[in-house]
Amino acid sequence: MNKIARRCFVVFCCASIFSVTGVKAQQKYPTKPIRLMTPFAPGGGSDILARLIGPQLHEAWGQSIIVDNRPGGGGTLGAGLAVAAQPDGYTLILVSGSYGSNAALHKLPYDSVTGIQPIILIGETGLVTTMHPASPIRSIKEFIADARANPSKYNYGSAGTGGLGHLAGELFVLETKVKLAHVPYKGSGPVMNALLSAEVHTSFSSIVPTIPHIKSGRLRGIGVTPPKRARALPDVPAIGETVPGYEVIHWYGVWGPKGLPQNIVAQWNREVARILKTDAMQKWFEQEGMEPAGGPPEQFRDRIKSDVEKWQRVVREAKIPVSG
Repeated sequence: MNKIARRCFVVFCCASIFSVTGVKAQQKYPTKPIRLMTPFAPGGGSDILARLIGPQLHEAWGQSIIVDNRPGGGGTLGAGLAVAAQPDGYTLILVSGSYGSNAALHKLPYDSVTGIQPIILIGETGLVTTMHPASPIRSIKEFIADARANPSKYNYGSAGTGGLGHLAGELFVLETKVKLAHVPYKGSGPVMNALLSAEVHTSFSSIVPTIPHIKSGRLRGIGVTPPKRARALPDVPAIGETVPGYEVIHWYGVWGPKGLPQNIVAQWNREVARILKTDAMQKWFEQEGMEPAGGPPEQFRDRIKSDVEKWQRVVREAKIPVSG
């Protein structure tokens, strides 16, 4: 073998070794527990979904999925931690539609669309407006009429300033010309407790954690925010039936820090999509009034982008101050 042939042989062998090593490195993920953050307190929709999906990922990968609740700032605290995490696939976050609205009300140190790595849109649902069963209000029409007649009477709770529930309430105020005082909490769990104890009059909360309380009679549903009635709450009218054009879509999805390796993105996307198609998850989605999504990461990025643009418009028109 001449010198040129030997050099080519060595280069070929080295390239082969590196190639095999690279494949093995990709196949090793995950090799330790994964932290899946949720930016709200336990009991909310994102927390429930994380705890449903986590054990199934554990079963598939053999590594624990640790659900880490990081409430605060309407979801901005947890999102900020996820953005700053190492892009190694061991710190991800499961967010709700509030993530899209936060960019409208806060001057964030990162771009909510281009500053992250979307992984997968899990599902879409809506918000539901409720009243305590002791209230005489039984419909959106009655609520609007009484709120107009008594401008200082009603308040509404949300999972935090700048969250989807907050802006959904502001959109409602903008389109109905009523006055509602906003009461922010640290997550949808605390909001639910406030509703159940009549500490606040109403809210625009995720359908997912609210359905059990409506079905048990502890809360009265008076309106849902999607353009059509939720299949899990067929007796609760869409708010748009009374307020034409009113619409808010609530969603859940998983993303990671920018720079996340594409093989890890693909692995998460593929496995979560598989989980969403299982009979157990399909049944859960149907019971909770949520439509399963899935799809490529780009679909999730498009959803975030459209929401950011919508809520920025609402903030401008409602003249809501943007916090630094």
